[in-house]
Amino acid sequence: MSVTDKSPEAFRTISEAADELEVPAHVLRFWESKFPQISPLKRAGGRRFYRPGDLALLRGIKRLLYEDGFTIKGARKFIADQGVAALLDPAEGGMTREPAAIDAADLETPASPAHPLRVPGSPHRGIADVLEDLEDARAKLRSVLDPR
Repeated sequence: MSVTDKSPEAFRTISEAADELEVPAHVLRFWESKFPQISPLKRAGGRRFYRPGDLALLRGIKRLLYEDGFTIKGARKFIADQGVAALLDPAEGGMTREPAAIDAADLETPASPAHPLRVPGSPHRGIADVLEDLEDARAKLRSVLDPR
């Protein structure tokens, strides 16, 4: 019986979950060590069984890491800030990844010239913020290397 023959409510072994998510099994074990929200059922001998909710969470984490370009640390922060429900695919009955409430001031505030790439209301750091941090680091390095 293949994974596709199983009921959507059936539990999946780690190899079935890995096949369904198109990632190696060791990646799922690694994610378990980094995201405490992932907690598959473990039977005697440590055999893992992933419930449908576990798979939905894993799909959301995969999306953050592989499609949205988050680091592990960034994905953990996103989950801490937005909650697990923000990861769930709307097609699976979960919530969207948009913030639950947006302040009206965020919607009316245009991007400033200093931060032209910041998206109002975004939980992520804007590219301009990262660029500014890099330029500050460059200036500090130059002052240490060339103290004129």
